[in-house]
Amino acid sequence: MSAIPSGAFPTTRRKVPGFNRTGTWEIDLNDPKKAEGSFAQVGSSPRRTHYTGRKLARVRSVADLRARTHKLMPRFVLEYLEGGAGQEATLARERQAFAQWRAMPFTLADETCRDVSANILGRTAPLPLAIAPTGLNGIFKRNADIALAQAAADAGIPFIQSTMSNSRMENVAAVPGLRHWWQLYVFGGDEIWQELVDRAERAGCEALVLTSNAQIFGQREWDERNRTAGGFPNLSALVDAACHPRWLATTFSRGFPVFQNVIDFVPKDQRSFFDSANWIRDRMRKSLSWEDFAKIRERWRKPLFLKGVLNLEDVTRAIDHGVDGVILGGHGGRQADWAISPLDLLPRAKEIAKDRIALYISGGVRRGSDILKARALGADAVLSGRAMLYGLCAHGAAGVSRAIELLRSEMVNELGQYGVPNLEALSPDLFVHEDRLPIRTSV
Repeated sequence: MSAIPSGAFPTTRRKVPGFNRTGTWEIDLNDPKKAEGSFAQVGSSPRRTHYTGRKLARVRSVADLRARTHKLMPRFVLEYLEGGAGQEATLARERQAFAQWRAMPFTLADETCRDVSANILGRTAPLPLAIAPTGLNGIFKRNADIALAQAAADAGIPFIQSTMSNSRMENVAAVPGLRHWWQLYVFGGDEIWQELVDRAERAGCEALVLTSNAQIFGQREWDERNRTAGGFPNLSALVDAACHPRWLATTFSRGFPVFQNVIDFVPKDQRSFFDSANWIRDRMRKSLSWEDFAKIRERWRKPLFLKGVLNLEDVTRAIDHGVDGVILGGHGGRQADWAISPLDLLPRAKEIAKDRIALYISGGVRRGSDILKARALGADAVLSGRAMLYGLCAHGAAGVSRAIELLRSEMVNELGQYGVPNLEALSPDLFVHEDRLPIRTSV
């Protein structure tokens, strides 16, 4: 197996690097699992660091936001954010897949005007991006879902709120200018999902996203090692958390967050944080089927997406069942281990979908070039989860806005490097997979 590419997850030793007095994160660039650009060095010279200070204007990449996140967050929070299932092979594959596509840039091309705007559900967005649904964001920052929504609204992109979020759907919907989508988990009886769908309709949500690959919780071993059998952080994790006073003050001073949108469904004697989480997890509908999807389709008349697809037959079935869009993805590497990445499936999925439905991917996006590769290979848009959460953890709503702007500016720059003017000019012919190098062409 080839080495995990630069910037991949996770760092296998599970140690946070040291921080120096200038507010920078010292990293070992000779380890491609941890850093970018090691080929620019001789040994450890020049010494390179990611910026982890408070000045947002000095942040130059999502990797900087990630580095500050590791500086500020306790270990058990980082494991929840960063970790994947099993051997974390799917987690690593999501980054490997992007690294295996190389551009063949045009030269002597007019680079005066470069446009990365895109059509998302019939409306123009400044880039083909939506903030992915992520649950339990309250463990990173108080009112985290509101902060994510505010950044999305400011950028003009959709925010997909999770069923397991910690802010009420109606409060998020009240964010001015927000393109609000609702992500649906199906658990318990039909009355639960029906009420959530009806609430999303009343709240004015633009689209519904049904997640289909999380009915059985992934085996997230590293996360579990930080917790007791009942789910509470173990003593070591608590001691480590106590060493992060800023996190305690801004996030945890009021205790564990509440699953505001589903807590009323939980029996009153099981509404503590861990009891409610376990109650919901135990009632996830393991028999979720295409018949259930048809019922949801019948009840929800606005755009409906199916998220968590990694099989071409399921792309076809989704189209046959009246889906408006498919989101290819492996739940951020947190469910099935040793699965393919959404980018691996994308070109063939596009052949099936053509222009009949919207086709998105989710997982592994850290750079604007990742988004360009996805667009060239057939994605109408991408979802980003962890990159947005790094911004949230590092600098709150302003950090999320910075993450979005970094991705957009990287896209604009790379379009110029590729010699193409806009996203419509991208095509699979602009990129070559490393398995097909070197290229031989006839003139």
